[in-house]
Amino acid sequence: MPPLSQQDADARRIKRADYVSCTVAFIDCKKPGSHLKENYSIIGPGVTSSSDQVINLPEAHGFNIGAAAMPHGITNNLHIHFTAEVFIVQKGEWTFRWGSNGENEFVGREGDILSVPTWIFRGFTNAGPDDGWLFTILGGDNTGGVIFHPDIIREAADYGLYISSENTLIDTSRGDAVPGEEGRIPPMPAEEVAQLREVTPEAMRQRVVTAADRDFRPAFIDADLPGCGAELAPVIGYGLTQNREHAAPITNPHGFSTEWLRMAPGTRVSPFALSDKMVIILHKGRMRITFHDGAEVAVDLDAWDTYSIPADTVRSMETLGDEAVEALVNVSGDHRKRPVFVDDTITAAEACGTGLDAGGFMAKAALLPMYRRAG
Repeated sequence: MPPLSQQDADARRIKRADYVSCTVAFIDCKKPGSHLKENYSIIGPGVTSSSDQVINLPEAHGFNIGAAAMPHGITNNLHIHFTAEVFIVQKGEWTFRWGSNGENEFVGREGDILSVPTWIFRGFTNAGPDDGWLFTILGGDNTGGVIFHPDIIREAADYGLYISSENTLIDTSRGDAVPGEEGRIPPMPAEEVAQLREVTPEAMRQRVVTAADRDFRPAFIDADLPGCGAELAPVIGYGLTQNREHAAPITNPHGFSTEWLRMAPGTRVSPFALSDKMVIILHKGRMRITFHDGAEVAVDLDAWDTYSIPADTVRSMETLGDEAVEALVNVSGDHRKRPVFVDDTITAAEACGTGLDAGGFMAKAALLPMYRRAG
C-alpha cells in the first residue's frame, strides 16, 4: 500500500471526544431502568438497530469495536449474540448476567475482560456508584444483530417498539409502520429458550481475565535493546508475542486476538510490520505511533482513544510523558500473528544475544544454528 499521509494517519485516530452515543440503539431503550444507556459504534456498526447510530470508522476490520456507557443502576437487558462478544471494563463496577433468565452473575472491575459464549442470553448492569464505561469487541464484520429475551420483546411492544427482520428498530411514536409478523422478530418460543446451552459460573470464569490474572512478560526481539522492553499479556487467541512462554487463557476462535500491552515511561517498541489490521485501545497513559514507510508520520494518542493501524505498514510505538502505558492490542484473524521487525533491530538484538528461532520465538542467539547451503 502507498505510504500514509499525515492526513490519512490522523483520520484513523478516534479520540474519546469523537465517540458519539446513541440512546435508541436497541428495543429496550424505553424500558425504565434501561432508558439511560448509551451505545457507541467506534469501528464498524456493531449490533445497533438504530439508523441514528454514528459509526466513527466504518472500514471493515474483521471485528467491531464499540462501547456502552451507563449511569449507576442502569441495565442492558438479556440478549443473544451470534459472534464473539468481549467486554473490557474501562471504568466502574459491572454485574454481568447470563443464562435463560440471567440467573448467573460475575462482577467485573476496571481492567477485567470477559468473553461471553455465543447463543446464550447475557446482560449487564452498572453496579458501581458512578457512571461506568465498557469497551466491547464483537467478532466479524457482520455480527447478525441480536435476539432479545422474549420478555423484553413483549414488553417493548407496550411502548410501541419492534425489531424488523432486518434488525431495524421500529418506533411507532415516530410514525413507523409496524410490519406483519413475517416482517419482524417475534419472541423466542419458551421451548427454544429451554434448549439453549448452559454455562456454569466455573466455566464462565475460564473466560474471564481479570487485572490480577494478566501474565505480563517481555514480548519482542528488541526486549534487551536500550529504551525497549515492552511487555504483553495475552487474553484471547494467538497474538503478537514472540515469547514462547506466553499462552492465551481464552483460546476458542473469535476472529481476532487480544493482548494487553504494557510499556514503562520512556520506552518504545522498535519498528515492525504486520500483515493484519491492528487496533489499539489506549487504557492508560499517552502513546505515539510513528509510521516508517516513507516520510515519517506520527500520531499521538491519549487515554481512551482508539487507533486503527493498516496492515502492511511499518510502525513503532513509544510512551509519552511520565506515565506508563497500558493498551489493548487487537489484531484480525484467529491465526498466530507474525510481527516482522526491521533488519537493524534484528541485527542489534542478535548483538545483544537474542535472536528468533525457526518458530519465530525469542531464543539465545548463540544457540541458534546457522545453516548455510551452497547454490
